Amino acid sequence: MQFLLNLDVPDLDAAIDFYTRALGLRLSRRLFAGSVAELLGGPAPLYLLQQAAGSQACAGAQRDYRRHWTPLHLDFVVDDLEVACTRAEAAGARREQGIRSEAWGRIAVFADPFGHGFCLLQWQGLGYAEVSDTAERGA
Repeated sequence: MQFLLNLDVPDLDAAIDFYTRALGLRLSRRLFAGSVAELLGGPAPLYLLQQAAGSQACAGAQRDYRRHWTPLHLDFVVDDLEVACTRAEAAGARREQGIRSEAWGRIAVFADPFGHGFCLLQWQGLGYAEVSDTAERGA
């Protein structure tokens, strides 16, 4: 099975610029007459899909790029959280919470310029395995 990430954006060129500068992803190719950009550099391709604000997203819903909450968001694991935060903010991300420490590592919460939330994570120790409820903790 292959895993792909698709993210609607209102301005494809601005989104390419943001995600390449903020997270170090790289533009691989454009698809569908230039309306989709494939970004590589992470464990799964990120496809940016140009979709106009106000266009129909699904039955009864229209796309709105003001800051919004969604139960699905992107987390990016980084080696140096402070450096990654500085890079993301320089590219246009808005930090929504300060860095906080957890048993598994540290986290910073952001919004991209298109209203999508994302987090930067830096593992500590075994990462999420530090808080595992299963016997497979060391696996």
